[in-house]
Amino acid sequence: MTFLVDYNLDGYALLLLEILTKLGWLELVSIQFVTFKEAGLPMDASHRLVGRYAQENQMLGHELFAGHNRHN
Repeated sequence: MTFLVDYNLDGYALLLLEILTKLGWLELVSIQFVTFKEAGLPMDASHRLVGRYAQENQMLGHELFAGHNRHN
């Protein structure tokens, strides 16, 4: 599973990934977090752009990791 992570939640995603690693979950499930920067998305990308990018790249949960200040 690949999750697209909003720029303002990068640190939280890294912390979650560390916890999942320590608990052994990554041995059972493949999980990857991709930041906006890694994806080449601007910090102020619209919900529409983020959603389309996530869908085209088969990313899950982008709604969970998206900031609340997005426009359209």
